[in-house]
Amino acid sequence: MSAPPRVLTVAGSDSGGGAGIQADLKTMLALGVHGMSVVTAVTAQNSLGVQGAWELPVDAVRAQYRSVVDDIGVQAVKTGMLASAELVEAVAELIAGTDAPAVVDPVGVSKHGDPLLAASALDSVRTRLLPAATVVTPNLDEVVQLTGVRVESEDGMRRAAAALLAYGPRWVVIKGGHLPGEAVDLLTDGSAEHWLRAPRYDNRHTHGTGCTLASAIASGLAKGLAVPEAVRAAKEYVTGAIAAGFALGGGIGPVDHGWRFRG
Repeated sequence: MSAPPRVLTVAGSDSGGGAGIQADLKTMLALGVHGMSVVTAVTAQNSLGVQGAWELPVDAVRAQYRSVVDDIGVQAVKTGMLASAELVEAVAELIAGTDAPAVVDPVGVSKHGDPLLAASALDSVRTRLLPAATVVTPNLDEVVQLTGVRVESEDGMRRAAAALLAYGPRWVVIKGGHLPGEAVDLLTDGSAEHWLRAPRYDNRHTHGTGCTLASAIASGLAKGLAVPEAVRAAKEYVTGAIAAGFALGGGIGPVDHGWRFRG
């Protein structure tokens, strides 16, 4: 039998299983691709927050990446937690030299507000990582970190997208999940605009949404979908996962990556 499309996540480990490489690999399995991983950091994390984080050496990250890409190959790469400028620059160099689309989730803070990216790394994200991205998927807090643009409306989402596109990614998804009303995202390459709307579910258990969306987009790209189709399919998958999110521990539970299997 032929192997399914292959997607590589370059991200941190979430010991609670709701976000990070754990969420990425669950998403990839659910969407029919073969997930592989480069671990960039180990976190002690649960439903209440992040209790500790330990960054891996750049050499360890580079060795994992080369090991997978040089032997197995990839049809798409997704990046998540890259805690330091050194890691950001190394990963940017790696994905720029890989002939596959790259989905960059510019992880800045956890769902609980814990910082996951050093302030000193922001300039490296802007100048090195974003230019290597096929699609970048910031939430509104990450938009402020990277551009200084505070989004309070759909028009603000347009301004934020323009500010991010100026750094060089091909496409930007501005995630409007923190705005009131329906859950609306804007996908644009600076010319075409795609507004993606979904109902807002009254469910606080949304840990891992950003990781899940970026991994779902990467999975669609690996299967040969164009960017708008990949993002639209990813939005549909994540919306279902949010609706099915469940309580776990004493805090914020995860989205349900296997919701389509529980019908």
